[in-house]
Amino acid sequence: MAEHKEESVMDKISEKLHGSSSSGSDDEGRSSPSAAAAVKAKIYRLFGREKPVHSVLGGGKPADLFLWRNKKISGGVLAGATSIWLLFEVLEYHLLTLFCHCLILTLGTLFLWSNASAFINKAPPNIPEVKIPEDLAVNVARSLRYEINRGFASLRAIGQGRDLKKFLIVIAGLWILSALGSCCNFLTLFYIVFMVLYTVPVLYEKYEDKIDAFGEKAMVELKKYYAIFDEKCLSKIPKGPSKDKKH
Repeated sequence: MAEHKEESVMDKISEKLHGSSSSGSDDEGRSSPSAAAAVKAKIYRLFGREKPVHSVLGGGKPADLFLWRNKKISGGVLAGATSIWLLFEVLEYHLLTLFCHCLILTLGTLFLWSNASAFINKAPPNIPEVKIPEDLAVNVARSLRYEINRGFASLRAIGQGRDLKKFLIVIAGLWILSALGSCCNFLTLFYIVFMVLYTVPVLYEKYEDKIDAFGEKAMVELKKYYAIFDEKCLSKIPKGPSKDKKH
């Protein structure tokens, strides 16, 4: 009887010890997500980004394409864009000539196939009827109209002298575009932009932490120099009339 009592007492003690350890581990498990979230919130992201790169690019197939989720499709698109650039820039082929030659080849093939199908005992080609849906055309026109109006509104606000920082950014961007335009034509510039969009997102996603750490240091330095420039130069420039000012 005494042995049974000692064993029961020892069992109770061990159960209490296991229970306290399990509750402690549960508390650690409960506190770990909040601690991880707090640590994650302290990490600096470029441009204040809170979502993954895939979500920032809009998600879906376009984001998969730019982030090389399917290497065969992304590589095929890159090879096609490079072939077009080589065709027009290196070989000096013209767009209208290429379009006419492709149309001649396609129509000639379909015409011969349709007439020769009776002699070779094969079905004629099934040529689909292609039409642009009215809803699609209207939606594209509306989206284009909205973006153009927003651009005009931004230019108008900049011209009224209300935002000096935005004015300087736009002027610098236009100057860079003009410098690039003097060095290369529109197709080469478009190809350069395409290559940047096709390589920068996937490299950023791969080395995200290192780039964000470098970007944080760069932003601190830029803010410091901008504060000095603002204090010595920009603050002395007279500003335009306020938006809320009543005449």
